[in-house]
Amino acid sequence: MSHGMRDSTVEWATQVTEAELQTSLPRRWAHTQGVASRAAEIGSALGKDSYLLVSAATLHDIGYAPRLAVTGFHPLDGARFLRDEHGADKRLVRLVANHSFALLEAEERGLRDELAAEFPLLEQPLLVDALVYCDITTTPDGNRTTAQDRVAEIVSRYGNDSVVGRFIRRAAPEIFASVERVEAALAAQPR
Repeated sequence: MSHGMRDSTVEWATQVTEAELQTSLPRRWAHTQGVASRAAEIGSALGKDSYLLVSAATLHDIGYAPRLAVTGFHPLDGARFLRDEHGADKRLVRLVANHSFALLEAEERGLRDELAAEFPLLEQPLLVDALVYCDITTTPDGNRTTAQDRVAEIVSRYGNDSVVGRFIRRAAPEIFASVERVEAALAAQPR
């Protein structure tokens, strides 16, 4: 893929997400901008796939948009929207569908088989981990945070016994391991 096409994919992702979230969910839009910014900062660790990380980071929460919330599970709703309305790149759609251990939350919601069948997990572990890292180290307002503080914030916001609370507590060890792998990869980058 040419450099221009990569840039246009990121630009397209930004336009689509802004149109869906900026007015209806301004705080979610702020979070998304922070996640995308974080992805742009660490993208060099992924080489030619850096544009894919930034695009997925930009689109990861698009399924929260009120008009797209069909199942109420934003990774699935967002991925279906990107696939069905935009014919988006399959790897990009699979990243959005599976961001931040979505399969575990899908299981809590009774949607695991549906998510796994429609959008299999992408077999690019560093790319998947990098998206987790960008999402989980960004606050709801788009600022930086630690993974531990972000998990605590999510539990606090949703409650221990909610679907999201149960999911995030269950996923926390995996999330922390992803963050550690990305931090190790970033530390190994030449300066």
